[in-house]
Amino acid sequence: MRRELSEFLDFLRYERNASAHTIAGYRRDLGQFLDYLSEKELAPRRADNVHIRGFLAHLHERRLKKSTLARKLAAVRSFYQFGVKKKWVAENPARVVATPKQESHVPSFLSEEEMAGFLEVPRSRKPLDLRDKAVLEVLYATGIRVSELVGINLEDVSLAERLVRVRGKGKKERLVPFGRVAEEQLRSYQGVRPQLLQERVGEKAMFLNYQGSRITSRSVERIVDKYIRLTAVKRKISPHSLRHSFASHLLSRGADLRVIQELLGHASLATTQKYTHLDLGRLMEVYRKSHPRS
Repeated sequence: MRRELSEFLDFLRYERNASAHTIAGYRRDLGQFLDYLSEKELAPRRADNVHIRGFLAHLHERRLKKSTLARKLAAVRSFYQFGVKKKWVAENPARVVATPKQESHVPSFLSEEEMAGFLEVPRSRKPLDLRDKAVLEVLYATGIRVSELVGINLEDVSLAERLVRVRGKGKKERLVPFGRVAEEQLRSYQGVRPQLLQERVGEKAMFLNYQGSRITSRSVERIVDKYIRLTAVKRKISPHSLRHSFASHLLSRGADLRVIQELLGHASLATTQKYTHLDLGRLMEVYRKSHPRS
């Protein structure tokens, strides 16, 4: 079913507007599933729920995380559902396969005090350091995804209005505001950006690497890791942690959950709730101030 797989990936790309990262994930997960069936000398059209459970058991033996198993099952389920619509198969055998129960996981995030210290670390006025400072400030000021940050072009940013246009999942665009500090850091960075351009005069990307081309998500991960090592924070912090911190700090200061949902670009409010963290003391304080019979 390699031809069918290619057609399914085209469907994701052109009709679902899935990102390149998402499509690559589906290609990898489904390719692994088809390889497993091939080793069993089983045609994908003849696979049933027992074979799919066998595939998950095979992955479990390799000590893959439950979240990874769930993602691969979701890919298989979507692929067969597409097959039903295209009449490659009569029914979706993955529909009755239960998703592995997920471990409870609270993503790492920084307190307001920790975040303040973290953002003060880059102090140099060198072009790359000013870029790093701007990257970190924008991530925290907007709560946008790393993939959205690296996709920002010069024309997407309005410093006068303090707004940035980002392209989220499914290529959906939204406008996100940012504050005075982020504006100042962006102005400082834009002052030295020409020094990074080298011969790429027509480069539209806002954030550049040392070669003058668009920065990558991996580079942003290295930037966060570089500066977090220079703080007192000893736990693992990723660029996504800044997104969690953004949401948590807004909520703790009284922002409406649905407003945070819009800023984060979440389709579901349930997803937004996973990004917010309040300690018990803050919860009790809000309760006492807000509940009429507290």
